[in-house]
Amino acid sequence: MTTLEFGLDTFLPVTVDESDLPVRGDEVIRNAVEEAVLAEAVGIDSFNIGEHYRTEFMDSANHVVLAAIAGRTERIRLGTAVTVLSTQDPVRLYTDFATLDAVSNGRAQLIVGRGSLTDSFPLFGSTLPTTRSCSKRSSTCSCVCCASSR
Repeated sequence: MTTLEFGLDTFLPVTVDESDLPVRGDEVIRNAVEEAVLAEAVGIDSFNIGEHYRTEFMDSANHVVLAAIAGRTERIRLGTAVTVLSTQDPVRLYTDFATLDAVSNGRAQLIVGRGSLTDSFPLFGSTLPTTRSCSKRSSTCSCVCCASSR
């Protein structure tokens, strides 16, 4: 029998409060931790945080936020909504997620891709392959994998 699973993805957007003022970034992050704790309590199977380097999102250190969530939860799987491989140091990425997997007792999920918002690539000294060159190598441009010891 196939089991249906539910997950939540977020980019930790900077929202507004009751006075229509932007919520501070640190509060956005703490709110996300509380949302993940609630998600586990109501039976959600996974909580996933994206990766952007823009002022309107607070998800650039998603593995740190996921580790905070791991400390407050026991069952929910914790993953990236996307990790942009071409802007990452592969050794640091591996160690970050191996550590997350260890502190979460095997609940880490790493979802990787090439990224669709290209404005952050120069921050890392990277350029994005053109769509034409990428379509020739589609199997290397994006993939999904788990960094889990399961």
